[in-house]
Amino acid sequence: MSHPQLITATLLILASAISFPLKTKPTGGWLLVANKGEQTLGIVDPETGRQISVVAEGAVTGHEVVASPDGRFAYVPIYGNSGVGKPGTNGSTIVVVDLAARRISGTVDLGRGVRPHCAVFGPRDGLLYVTTEIENSITVIDPKTLKVVGTVPTGQPESHMLAISHDGKRGYTANVGPGTVSVLDLASRKPVTVIPVCRTTQRISLSVDDRFVFTADQSSPRLAVIDTATNKVKAWITLPGLGYGSAPTPDGKWLVIALPELNKVAVIDLAAMKVTAALDVPASPQEVLIPPDGKVAYVSCDSSRKVAVINVAEWKVEPAIDAGKGADGLAWAPSN
Repeated sequence: MSHPQLITATLLILASAISFPLKTKPTGGWLLVANKGEQTLGIVDPETGRQISVVAEGAVTGHEVVASPDGRFAYVPIYGNSGVGKPGTNGSTIVVVDLAARRISGTVDLGRGVRPHCAVFGPRDGLLYVTTEIENSITVIDPKTLKVVGTVPTGQPESHMLAISHDGKRGYTANVGPGTVSVLDLASRKPVTVIPVCRTTQRISLSVDDRFVFTADQSSPRLAVIDTATNKVKAWITLPGLGYGSAPTPDGKWLVIALPELNKVAVIDLAAMKVTAALDVPASPQEVLIPPDGKVAYVSCDSSRKVAVINVAEWKVEPAIDAGKGADGLAWAPSN
C-alpha cells in the first residue's frame, strides 16, 4: 500500500470509529485514555480489556482527560506539541467529546495560547478547573455553557497538575520548574500560600481524607508528603526510582505511584509511609487511575502503547490493555 493510500485508509478507520454510538456502558463505566502521540482519545471497555474506539482530537495533542460526573462527556485540554517549560506551540482550547456518540460535541475557546493541561471537576460546585500554565493560573469553566467564568492565580510558573480536596474548598498545583506546590482557596479564587518542596517536582495527588498532598521530586527518588493542616512538607518517602503519577486506593490504605525510569509501579503503605512492593509494568509508566470500586489500578505506559492493569487485592499485574501511541492521561467515565 502506498503512503497516500495508507493515510486514506487510516482516516477512514478513524471516521468509522466515531460515526456510531456506543453500546450500553459496562458495569461501572468506561476507561478513557489520552493517546497524546496520535492526538486521539481512546475509549476502553474495562470488562473486555480492549480499546474499542478512538476519537480524533485534531492536529495538536492533549495530554490529559477528565470525564463529567455523569459520565456523558470527556474534556481534553489541548496542551500543544511540547513538554512543560519547553519551547513549542501553546494550546488554546479544550475539546469536549460526547462519549455515547463518539464524536467532538463542543470546544472551550480560551482565547489565547495558555497551554491548558490538567482538568478537574469541582466536587461541590460542578465547575471545571483547568491548569493554564502560560498564565500561571487555574481557569474556571462552566461545563454547561463552555464559557470561562473565572481564574485562580497560582503565583508560580509551570502549574502543571491540579488536585482538589473532596470538600471542594482547596486546590493544590504542582509547579514543575520552581519545585513548589501552590495552595488555592477555590471559593475566593485566591492563592493561600506557596510551599517550597524541591528543585523540580511533578504530578500531585491527595489522600482520601485530604490530610496529605503527595508530589514527586524529579531530582531524587523520593516523594514529598505535605501536611494540609500546616501546608508544610511533613515527611519524605524513599522510592526505588524517580516517581511520577500517583493515586490512593479508595480505602485510604495505599498509594500507587509510577516509576517511569524503572518500568515499575511502587505500592506505598500510607500508615507506615514506606514502599512495600514494586511491580513490573510495560515501559514508561506515567499516570495512575484507580476507579471508585478500588479493585484495580490502571497505569498508562507511554512508550509501550499500553495501560497496565494491577489487581489491588493481590498486588498482581494482569494482562495489559492495548492503547494508542503515547498513552498518558487517564479518566473514569461512570455509568450513572
